[in-house]
Amino acid sequence: MQVQKPELVNALAVCLSDAVVLSLKVQGAHWNVMGPDFAQYHKFFQKIYEDLYSAIDPLAEDMRKLGSIVPSRLFEFARLTSVEDKEVGCMCLDLSADILVGIEAALQNLTKAFATADMLSEQGIANLIAERIDMHQKWQWQLTSTLTPVTEGI
Repeated sequence: MQVQKPELVNALAVCLSDAVVLSLKVQGAHWNVMGPDFAQYHKFFQKIYEDLYSAIDPLAEDMRKLGSIVPSRLFEFARLTSVEDKEVGCMCLDLSADILVGIEAALQNLTKAFATADMLSEQGIANLIAERIDMHQKWQWQLTSTLTPVTEGI
């Protein structure tokens, strides 16, 4: 099978890599979070990484539908992702800020992939990406709200 629409395949590979790397980053935060609000953040991070993980297989399957082999090795994901890998410690707010940066990087790539899918009339893929954009915007909003000082919102 010949690869169809290589520009979309490349965009999906980046989104897939972002999802894999970000889900592992958030799961690590879930495991290692510390602080007075541990239980709240532990559950919150779990919701995020479970959501991110649920996107991995559909993104990979869309790549296969277009005739591409899917990246599946850690070095491939690390090469393709826009999500930074840095040490931030274990405190709730530090982890939240790091996850927010990753969510925003992935959101930029999802937006580009959506435009590509839409331009190529791949509506099924565009719909999947639109759902991912919506969830990333939700996580972005919730993380931003978490990091905003209370006095700023009053």
